[in-house]
Formats: sequence, structure tokens, C-alpha cells
Amino acid sequence: MKRQRFRIVIPAYPAFNIYSRIAGKTTALGPVCVGTAVSRMDGWDVEIIDENNLGRYGPRIASGAADHGAIQSQRPAGVVGFYGGLTSTVPRLYELAQWYHRQGIVTVAGGQHFADENVDEALSNGIDYVVFGEAEETMRELLDALQSKASVETVKGIAYLKDGAVFRTAARQPLTDFDRFAFPDFSLVRYARITLYPVERVRGCCMNCEFCTVKGTPRCASAERLLDNIRYLVETRNASHFFIVDDLFGQQRAEALRFCHMLAAYQQQIGRQLISTAQIRLDRAKDPVLLDAMRQAGIRHVAIGFESPIDEELQAMNKQVRSEEMLSLVKVFRQFGFWVHGMFIFGYPAAAETPFAMPAPERVRRFRRFIRKARIDTVQVLLPVPLPGTRLRQRLEEQHRIYAPQDLGWEFYDGNFPLFEPDAPMTAQQMQHAAKRIMGWFYRFRYMFLVAASVLTFPTLVFSLHNLRLGWSRWYRRWETRLIRFGGWLTLRKWTSDLRKSEFLARLQKARGHLNVCRNTG
Repeated sequence: MKRQRFRIVIPAYPAFNIYSRIAGKTTALGPVCVGTAVSRMDGWDVEIIDENNLGRYGPRIASGAADHGAIQSQRPAGVVGFYGGLTSTVPRLYELAQWYHRQGIVTVAGGQHFADENVDEALSNGIDYVVFGEAEETMRELLDALQSKASVETVKGIAYLKDGAVFRTAARQPLTDFDRFAFPDFSLVRYARITLYPVERVRGCCMNCEFCTVKGTPRCASAERLLDNIRYLVETRNASHFFIVDDLFGQQRAEALRFCHMLAAYQQQIGRQLISTAQIRLDRAKDPVLLDAMRQAGIRHVAIGFESPIDEELQAMNKQVRSEEMLSLVKVFRQFGFWVHGMFIFGYPAAAETPFAMPAPERVRRFRRFIRKARIDTVQVLLPVPLPGTRLRQRLEEQHRIYAPQDLGWEFYDGNFPLFEPDAPMTAQQMQHAAKRIMGWFYRFRYMFLVAASVLTFPTLVFSLHNLRLGWSRWYRRWETRLIRFGGWLTLRKWTSDLRKSEFLARLQKARGHLNVCRNTG
């Protein structure tokens, strides 16, 4: 039987954003997991094209995205899958799906964007099959059916057009036995230069935040599997930096502790320090045993979703914490020496039962004061994104506040643009400008001079403490912070210049007009 090629495409971001630089060092884990599962099938070759990480040799078109004409001519694919995990990349996804569809190639799409409400949209934009949920098993079954020309009706967890109507097969249960699958094979990602490796132990999240698409009871692999995955990457790819993509590190405390102890022992065994980043809840500050184990394991960076310093907004998000408590908790992370990356959402819409009015300048003042008191190392401040399938989107639609995607396309769903009518007295444009003001206040040009000052004070600080290790640690932390904040200023400058302001403002005016008409007509 002739071998066939299955290609997975991770579409390019619509414009430069705060994730663009890090995207050139890593890739999405989901497509690699699916590609690895398919690569174990007889008769199939697999490759993954990450348009945000094409390395040095990836063929490009003028926009910087991948040249699929050249790729397809060099290595023809019979089936192409598209990763729809980021809603802002969906217009590019549809553009590519239509191009491949015109070539007579079977197209498949999956990811968080494709909630029930977007199935019709996908099937009318060049997609032959939509996959729901995790796709490791689904893609294997679908490709088996396509290869043998059998009916796809028995493939669980897909939707497609049948006799002109959308047909959805039986649902597939979420995966629980992860040991059945091989470790993600990053060599499948063509062209990419990967230095930050995503790994996982837990899928799902029980926190039920209104704005988030990740739901359900956490499903956990063993601590041994995560450690073995890291060992595999160290030994086969010389990896040293890892991002643990679990939504909340430490959800299964005993296993998380055991993993940390095993990872610390492994680093002692090989005589090498590995550096990891984890996403974690702020209330884990109440567990000093876990925090100490994380530090011993080399988990140096923690990404924490503070979301907002405004209590009314925290209540609307279903966050079970208040701003004053957050300040006391973040200090614990700093005392343990963690590098804290704070993630914020500016202008979150208040719940109907607790309405409040706060002008944009006062919100900005609250954010700045909190960030300054918390002494956070790096921050990201984005606008609320009413993603498909979230309760936030449902609430805003019921309140007739959300701008229609026909007016403000999916490409604007990256956290840079206002996508709904905000709480009065703040306007949509004020909300967008205020978020940029906070980021511009935090990442400043002056840090270039402070980086130079750190270099000049290196001997004084390091040797004056009579403890070279402690002196180096303190100096390096200060120097690194200043360097990253200056780099953030450079990134923010390019990011702001790429916001397509004139196009967005014209579309925003049109969207608000249509929204007012809908409100007036009931």
C-alpha cells in the first residue's frame, strides 16, 4: 500500500502580538500529541507546520506565513488537519482550508474554537470534518476510515455534511489512560526551532471560570510519565527549558509533590539544572511544602492569573478571592524566589446582579497600584475575549452587548481589541487605550539605562555580600528583570504599531451601529 502524508497546520497569528516572540521558541502541544499518535499508524507519514515558528528554512510568503504551495509541491499531503485552538487564527485557518480543499485534499479541523455554534461556519469554509475534543483516537479512526474508503459514521466525535445537512456522530469520552500513547515527538514539527518544550500531566480544570474554555474534572497522568517525558526530551533533544501547560499546577497535590521530588533527584543525577515554568493558582501560596518542592525541582517561573484588582470584576469571573488577599499571597511566591508573571484582564464586564460604574482612569489607577504593590516581575494586560463556548459569551449575547463576528472578525479575538459594549461610563475605545497605558507604564524605555547600570554595579553587588552565590543570584535577578522589561518595551512598540487601528475603528463603528439597531428592535 502506498504511504500517505498527514499534515497538521498551526495557523499564523493575524498580526504581531505579545506572544509572537515566544512563539518562535516553542509550539502548541496538542497538534504534536495528535501527530505523534497518527505517526504510529501503518502507511502514514506525518509532519506539522507551525506558521509562527518556521525557523530559518521554512518557505514563506510575503506576509511571513508559510508558503503552502511550495510545501505541497515538495511533499504532497493527502489529508490536512488544522489547529483551531486560538480563535484569532481562524480566518487564516479558513483561508488555508479553502486552498487545500480546492486542490481536492481532505481537510480536518479541531480545537477550542469549534464549539457547537461554529460547526456550520467551519463546514462552509473548506473544512470536510470537524473534530470535537481530544483528537488522538479520533484522527486515527478517521484516517483508517478514509484510507479503507469505509463509512466515517462510526468514527466518534466528528461532524461533517451528509446529504446537505450537518451530521454529528456519537460523542467520544475524554481520554484518561495517557500511558497508551507515545511521548510527543517534536521532530515532526518541520522547520521549527524549539528551545522551550511544552509538557503536561493534567488535562482539564475544575475552577469553572466564566471566561475560560477549559472545563471538566482534571484527568491526570502519573508523575512518572511526566518525568519520563522530560528525561526523553533531555536525552534526545538536549532540552533544558520546559513549560508545564497544565492549567493549574498542583491540582493533584500528592502527585505534584512526588513529581517535584523525582525531578529534583534527576537533576542531581545528571548534574544539570533544568528550568521550568508552571501555571498555578495564587492560593497555592498557602502550601509552603509544595512551593519549596517546586523550587527544588527547578520550577523557576510561575504564571498566575490575577485577572483583576477590582473585587466586583473578580466576583463576575467567579474568582473566589479578593484583591487584598491576592497581595498577601503573591508576597509568599516572591519570598520563595519565584519569578512571577501576572496575567490580567482589563475591563471585565460586571455581573448583572452586581453592576458598578467605574471610569477608565480609575481602573487604570487600581491596576497600577496593585501591580506596584505586588512587585510582579512581568505582566500581560489583555481585554476580555468572549470566546465561543464560554459562559461569558453567552452572558454578553443575552445582554445584547457583543459585537457580531460579521462586523468584528475572529482575527480580532486576541485580547487586543474591545469586542463588546463595556460597562458605562467606559467606552470601547477608552477600554482599549487604557490597557495599552498600563502595559506602556510597566514596560519602559528607561530600563535600557538600568540594564547598563546593572552591568556597571556587577562587581560591587556580587562581592560586597561575601557570598558569591547569593551575590550572583541577586544581581542576576535584577539584571534579568530590567532586561526583560526593556525587551517588553521593544515588543510593545512593535505590537502597538501592528494593531491595524484605522481598519479596526471603521469596523468598530459599523459593529456598534448594528448592535444599536438590534437593541432598538428588541
